Amino acid sequence: MSHADTHDLDPRALDAGGPDGKGRFETRDSKPGPALAALRNGRSLPLDDVPMLSLAELRRAVIQAPNGHGRVSALFAVPAAEGFRLFAVLPCEADGLVRVGCASLDGASFASMTPDCPQVHLFERSLAECWGLVPEGYPWLKPVRFARPWNRDPNAPPSAFPGRSPIALEHPYRVEGSAVQEVAVGPVHAGVIEPEHFRFQCHGEQVMHLEISLGHQHRGIDRALSSGPTPRSIHHVETLAGDTTIGHTLAFSELVEALSATAVPPRALSIRAIALEFERLANHVGDLGALAGDVGYLPTASFCGRLRGDLLNLSAAICGSRFGRGLVRPGGVAFDLDPERVQRLTKGLETTLENVEGAVTLLWEKPSVMARFENTGTVPLDTADALGLVGVAARASGLERDVRHDFPSGMYRLAQIPTSVARTGDVFARAYVRWLEVQRSGKFLHDQLRALPAGPVRRPAAELRGNRLAVSLVEGWRGEICHVAITNAEGRFAAYEVVDPSFNNWTGLALALREQAISDFPLCNKSFYLSYCGHDL
Repeated sequence: MSHADTHDLDPRALDAGGPDGKGRFETRDSKPGPALAALRNGRSLPLDDVPMLSLAELRRAVIQAPNGHGRVSALFAVPAAEGFRLFAVLPCEADGLVRVGCASLDGASFASMTPDCPQVHLFERSLAECWGLVPEGYPWLKPVRFARPWNRDPNAPPSAFPGRSPIALEHPYRVEGSAVQEVAVGPVHAGVIEPEHFRFQCHGEQVMHLEISLGHQHRGIDRALSSGPTPRSIHHVETLAGDTTIGHTLAFSELVEALSATAVPPRALSIRAIALEFERLANHVGDLGALAGDVGYLPTASFCGRLRGDLLNLSAAICGSRFGRGLVRPGGVAFDLDPERVQRLTKGLETTLENVEGAVTLLWEKPSVMARFENTGTVPLDTADALGLVGVAARASGLERDVRHDFPSGMYRLAQIPTSVARTGDVFARAYVRWLEVQRSGKFLHDQLRALPAGPVRRPAAELRGNRLAVSLVEGWRGEICHVAITNAEGRFAAYEVVDPSFNNWTGLALALREQAISDFPLCNKSFYLSYCGHDL
């Protein structure tokens, strides 16, 4: 059966699984892991309850995380009186708990975990370039965000950057040979697009390797948040990744609420979920149109471009901002939905989704479009699992991975959205998962608008409690958003860590390009549609 036939099937028929039916595979280390602190998503616990492990124990816990239907959502360092504390955040889908552990790091190096757990490869490189903590045995220690110019003397010291330790980082990987050509794209582009640099190692038209160099979008958000919360913190979060305003602001607000023991009214929880799903709809519909445009299929491209605008206008009807700025605040939301606006949203949603169905169905019925989508930019299940991909990219490769289902918070504890998955891992799968999510999010929105709870929409947030740690996971439209906060004795952020889904998924794009024609890059890139600024912070 061809990919084009699958749109007539029950989406669950597309599910893929490993030996245990969940897309997971046994690893070489099956010894019981060390005891870690466990908490629910969007909750906090005293910092003293986070167990202090040895480096060997923390390493084993991280390596074993993918064993038990889990993954590594964050691995970061916090300066301590002597050296650093290394924290690991390990969500486990088997029981819906987030496990946390830490270890003292008093030296400048530690044994790399990447050879045994590829999910941490970017986290370890970030530790090296930001704090000078070198993972010994790391296969190829390249920059993540603070890259040197590629034409510099490799023996020259790295350029100074606030917070970056002066250690020697390796140059990007290059394929050598007389028949190999190197094609550089960016960081300046012809269109209205954020800067980034791609470097293709090609043999003729075939891409052998793609190096992705980011780090052009630094705004100092991570450092600004670490000294908060301040009146500006919420605005920093709203612009962390402009197309994911609701997702990141929701993660921040849930952290503040967890650290201050603030209960959010049910009506506010529902309005938050409505705003998040409108954000998902607008971006998915826009992406489907952009994918159609990349293969020159203008009917869907034109219709979806307009319909994305209609969905953004519905978001503006909630709070006055097409991107949802000013809506989500700690303690609830800043805008209520009166009956007239609820009616407007309901009617607008019905009309827009009906038009979206007509525009998107054209894609699956056009053989020339399917010929470009199918078997292009494939990321196999085992590769997606090993890299820890999240969101659409993970579900398109067969991983049942969705925070709304696995680690529900807010309204998602009461109203579930089925997880949409495919199995082929190609451009078609990433497009079709978006279409499934459009339909399911649309139904969820109808249900929420029809049964909006009564009551207030916001309660004032109390002061943050000191010496606590909180974790917030949100399923943004790209995938899992992870925010982690640690407070000091005065109830201020001693550390604030943000992991945008793009951080996890850029490597997936690089591997999707291997053995592909270089002309397929725009299509593959659009099928992932990752954020540059969300990665760079």
